[in-house]
Amino acid sequence: MDLKCALEECSMALNLFLNNKFSEALELLRPWSKDSMYHALGYSTILVMQAAMTFEQQDIQMGISTMKEALQTCQRFRKRSTVVESLSNLVSKQSVDQLSEEEMHAEICYAECLLQKAALTFVQDENMINFIKGGLKIRTSYQIYKECHQVLQMTQGSKSKNETYHQFEGGVNLGIGAFNLMLSLLPGRILRLLEFIGFSGNRELGLCQLREGASGSSLRAILCTFTLLVYHTYVSLILGTGEASLQEADRLLEPYLQKFPNGSIILFYAARIDILKGNFEKAQLRFQECIAAQQEWKQIHHLCYWELMWCYTFQQNWLQAYRYADLLSKESRWSKAIYVFQKAAILCMLPEDDLKRTGEDIVSLFRQVDGLKQRIAGKSIPTEKFAVRKARRYASSQPVKLILPALEMMYVWNGFAIVGQRADLTENLLVTIEKEETALQNETNRSEYYMDDVCMLQLLKGLCLKHLGRLMQAELCFSKVIQSEKQIKYDTYLVPFTLYELGLLYKKQDEREKAIRYIETAKNNYKEYSMESRLHFRIHAALDSLKVSPASTP
Repeated sequence: MDLKCALEECSMALNLFLNNKFSEALELLRPWSKDSMYHALGYSTILVMQAAMTFEQQDIQMGISTMKEALQTCQRFRKRSTVVESLSNLVSKQSVDQLSEEEMHAEICYAECLLQKAALTFVQDENMINFIKGGLKIRTSYQIYKECHQVLQMTQGSKSKNETYHQFEGGVNLGIGAFNLMLSLLPGRILRLLEFIGFSGNRELGLCQLREGASGSSLRAILCTFTLLVYHTYVSLILGTGEASLQEADRLLEPYLQKFPNGSIILFYAARIDILKGNFEKAQLRFQECIAAQQEWKQIHHLCYWELMWCYTFQQNWLQAYRYADLLSKESRWSKAIYVFQKAAILCMLPEDDLKRTGEDIVSLFRQVDGLKQRIAGKSIPTEKFAVRKARRYASSQPVKLILPALEMMYVWNGFAIVGQRADLTENLLVTIEKEETALQNETNRSEYYMDDVCMLQLLKGLCLKHLGRLMQAELCFSKVIQSEKQIKYDTYLVPFTLYELGLLYKKQDEREKAIRYIETAKNNYKEYSMESRLHFRIHAALDSLKVSPASTP
């Protein structure tokens, strides 16, 4: 099968995939997956996606072994002494002229397979050796992409620009774009480790390459689009300051919504964009459409349940939120610890009668959390660790109840930035928080967690006030937390996170110097607290938006 036919057939498989015909797409690719690099890449990519969604050990094994085969298939088409393995890493004009079209594609497919295999290796096993092996694969992949980029720049004028050349170009856009975007998100201290082995990331270059790839007609246009969508709809919220470009996300998705009106992955993103705009009611309908669109990949349903759970949480419709948390804790394997914690946290918000009707026992749910945590690449997951730590209040024979745990968890996922779009719902949250605040002040026998709880409520209250435009009151709430630093016993994360939020508040008021000072304090003066790395990602994004060069900080 020649390159042109392979690309055409893979394009058909991609259309099947986007139309929810997942197994038909696999069937189309399987027969040639040992003899054609694009079939090998497409076939193994779908299996890797499946593994990432199910988190089932046998799916991960399957993904890794098909990726190994795909790498061998691509390897057969690569130039014998490949560009990368030669010592001089400089691509010379003559070596480029000697590369056949097939060899150019083999390089890019090989790099793409390597990257995916490395990602799965991280998830599969927890020992450090695998972590290093994965790191080296990523490095090789990055090197190949950089060299393909040079090949592209050298051939811009010369090689006949046929359809297959544009496919190669799309591959380079995706690789260079995704790498630069990913690396640009990393906080300075992580990046310094990586720069040591030759990594550096430039966000603008990354976005520019991905946009170029997304606007093209290559097979990888959709992958460039998905990468940008993940960035705008998830990454910039959870690991950034929450300033997503929804106009761009809409523009990117529109042509696919036209072409695949029932495609579940497309519908999922459309619903997610609705959430970020604050259109929760519309999003709920779209997620239901997405669930109804296909039954083959249940994991897409689980993604919808997670989003629906938050939608109802934002609206404080606790019974519905509980329904989806319950479904997740029973059906999904992603993070049992988080699902059970989330379910218990939502039940804490229900009035006594409703709680009785569910037949659930909050204390026993919180006690299960610790036994459910998992490890990835030898490390426990920060959000799970946080949930385990909070659930410990229920471990003793005299449990101390958590205060508004569902809203605290909402903050962890940066949900206040989303619900803040809606003044009505933010007001309702403020009422809930203030009610709890009064109840806490009237407690006669105060627990050892009293100050931690007071400060946590101040942080959440400050966030509501900020989104309602009551900035001076918000500043007062944040300042109270910082002044109480010495009295906080367990939730030490509250102070650095509040300093960061105060910094963002000053940024909103154009007090740049003050903003930088508070955010830098959060960055440099605190260590060993819950979700530290998540805050460092957010700090990196905030300082980046304030145009502070990373070099200026120790």
